[in-house]
Amino acid sequence: MISKKMQDALNRQINREMYSAYLYLSMAAYSEHVGLKGFAHWFEAQYREEMDHAMRFYRYVFEQGAKVTLEAIEKPPAEYASPLDMFEKTLEHEKAVTKMISDLTDLAIAEKDHATQVLLQWFISEQVEEEAHAAEILGKLKFVGDHPNGLFMIDHELGSRQ
Repeated sequence: MISKKMQDALNRQINREMYSAYLYLSMAAYSEHVGLKGFAHWFEAQYREEMDHAMRFYRYVFEQGAKVTLEAIEKPPAEYASPLDMFEKTLEHEKAVTKMISDLTDLAIAEKDHATQVLLQWFISEQVEEEAHAAEILGKLKFVGDHPNGLFMIDHELGSRQ
């Protein structure tokens, strides 16, 4: 059983994970609109991954005999200056999520909630991967700059994401 304080914090995280999914779906929609189908594919995969994260928290709250309370999801931006802008925002967002997970871990430690600490260890590892992938793509986008052939190659690469 988790504390009310932990229940509320996990419910906030469910909302944040759903916002993450919504943000990436918005980026997918923008990418599709401007003809970058590979980018759209990558962001759609990211959307599904974030929904999976939300559902991990959702299921966990129930497994702990607590109550899930869903709140409204904030509207994400709909326009982006460029693919570079999207990945700058992606990396910034993933860093913010990493801080959220760290804060949840600190709370679980303070609450002596070992089960939640175990759950959060998976998310800590996942965030290392999330930030690394976003940083790698951002680096490639910075490297190719305004060269259309480079952007085409990155779009093709992102389209092959499983």
